[in-house]
Amino acid sequence: MKTDAIRARTVPDREPGVPAEIEGPRERERLRTVIVEDPRDLAVLLADRIVEVIRRETAAKGNCVLGLATGSTPIGIYRELIRRYEIGEVDFSRVVTFNLDEYYPMAPDSIHSYRRYMMENLFDRVNIDPVNVHIPDGSVAWDRLDDHCAAFEEEIEAAGGIDFQILGIGRSGHIGFNEPGSPAESRTRLITLDTITRRDAAADFFGEDNVPLEAITMGIATILEAREIALIATGEHKAAIVRRAVEGDVSQDVTATYLQRHANAIAYLDHAAAGALTRIKTPWLLGSVEWTSDMTEEAVVWLAERRGVAILKLAARDYRENHLSGLLSKYGSAGAANGEVFNRLREKIRGRARLPRGKRALVFSPHPDDDVISMGGILRKLAENQNEIVLAYMTSGNIAVFDYDVQRHLDFVERAASTLELEEQRVGAIRREIEDGFRAKRPGAVDSERVQSLKRFIRESEAVSAIAAAGLPRSAARFLNLPFYRTGEVRKRPIDEDDVAIVASLIAEFRPDLVFVAGDLSDPHGTHRLCREAIDRALAEYEGPQPETWLYRGAWEEWSITQADVLVPLSQEELRKKILAIFKHQSQKDVAPFPGGYDDREFWERVQARNLETAAQADRLGLPEYYAMEAFRIERRG
Repeated sequence: MKTDAIRARTVPDREPGVPAEIEGPRERERLRTVIVEDPRDLAVLLADRIVEVIRRETAAKGNCVLGLATGSTPIGIYRELIRRYEIGEVDFSRVVTFNLDEYYPMAPDSIHSYRRYMMENLFDRVNIDPVNVHIPDGSVAWDRLDDHCAAFEEEIEAAGGIDFQILGIGRSGHIGFNEPGSPAESRTRLITLDTITRRDAAADFFGEDNVPLEAITMGIATILEAREIALIATGEHKAAIVRRAVEGDVSQDVTATYLQRHANAIAYLDHAAAGALTRIKTPWLLGSVEWTSDMTEEAVVWLAERRGVAILKLAARDYRENHLSGLLSKYGSAGAANGEVFNRLREKIRGRARLPRGKRALVFSPHPDDDVISMGGILRKLAENQNEIVLAYMTSGNIAVFDYDVQRHLDFVERAASTLELEEQRVGAIRREIEDGFRAKRPGAVDSERVQSLKRFIRESEAVSAIAAAGLPRSAARFLNLPFYRTGEVRKRPIDEDDVAIVASLIAEFRPDLVFVAGDLSDPHGTHRLCREAIDRALAEYEGPQPETWLYRGAWEEWSITQADVLVPLSQEELRKKILAIFKHQSQKDVAPFPGGYDDREFWERVQARNLETAAQADRLGLPEYYAMEAFRIERRG
């Protein structure tokens, strides 16, 4: 198991059990940051702080004023606050809240409404007085907007100002909906949404064309008047903008940089979101470091890429001129450092002969296509090595099927009704009923139970076809259909005991020697993260020998050569077959409903580019040359 180059330590003044913070030199950070390894730890840290602020402020002045955010990032915090309310640790009866923003126009009861989001994810579950809840009104008449925004500001002032403000950060660096160009003196107002913001929101609205053009947002000046601010970010896709916000100059082009001017603002980050910060990515540029094997590998690969030469061609001068004299001193010569890292990287490359053979392999796929997208190459090799393989599709993926795909399949069934000995009139009536429902449905509205089932069957049939194309028997597929996903909406329920029990039952039945798990955190709606939680909890309960866990990526990110423990080479023909297996997921082809707003390419195009680039990078470093490579990390439990 790979250990972190930057060591985690528990901050001394924290209680036992509180998540450890990753420490390192902070000279380039202009905004205080707290970094934890596991994104789930952020919910605990923030809930701790919010409960403390509520107790302190209500005792001191009779109320506590919170500024709240929406989206996927704060949901874990709200769930943790609900849990603490239910066990009596926190009282919301004297809490006043102000939400950052709301789309405009937006009906309060819409599934896209932030008011509805807050009611479902927090307010309906705690003892807050509805009078104390303030959310910008997306349904207010156009000619009353200015008065509504002014009144919102007056209500904040009347409440005594915001004690604690939660913020997310958009890919354009916005906080609230303060898009690039927002001035520091801005107040609550109507704003036109940036193209990037609307693209990132497209999945929530089932298409960018359905995303509102405008929104009401709390202004920069209003946000900066909060007495304490927490900026929260998780996932690899936030790393670049987090670095700009934390280490870059203050600029209205990235409104999160304004937080650098606040005396009590903190960025709370998981390790993935912090990955581009200097103290995480290249800490040797800031001073002396502990030269662990992992750190050495990172530094030597960085140096080779910076110099544009193979690892074994690096000279002592390269080390001295690039802040790596300490590493040179440790090894005594460039050749010794070069050789150790080269051999370490070469050992990661595992062709079919060095892959598991005769084992029981359980592959967990959050959606019905993640397996072939991320590990379609190794799947074929594992099958050729006579491993017993089960592919467990954890969710139905049915919300990611367009209505026209259902219509296409219904057309086939109706045309084939007589051949299939089905009642033609009944089939036709059902088809007309479903199509009438589609015409009446608003974008993003929940499908009927029948339509949800049809969409599930479409994805299941595609998954079976894909694994057959990857060289596995169709009988290898298991469809778990975990309950947390069965909302019919983009937003999902938290993982509960029912989800864990389904996963645990399969593990106990199959007794795997190794499991494959999605390790990417950039899934737009957190399904991969939730599935990982269910697997982790099930494995923690498992009484048998703990299997070796292989983490894969591919749909949104890929492991770098230094992050990976195993690099699986693919020939040109093997990559072609992998892509053909991905093509079997026809409902996700050409235009996928949820591609993620930060990459416009189809999934197969991303996979092809990443697998080719991993092999190309290995070649540039002087490692054996291959056409393409898949990358994996290994965790060993127990």
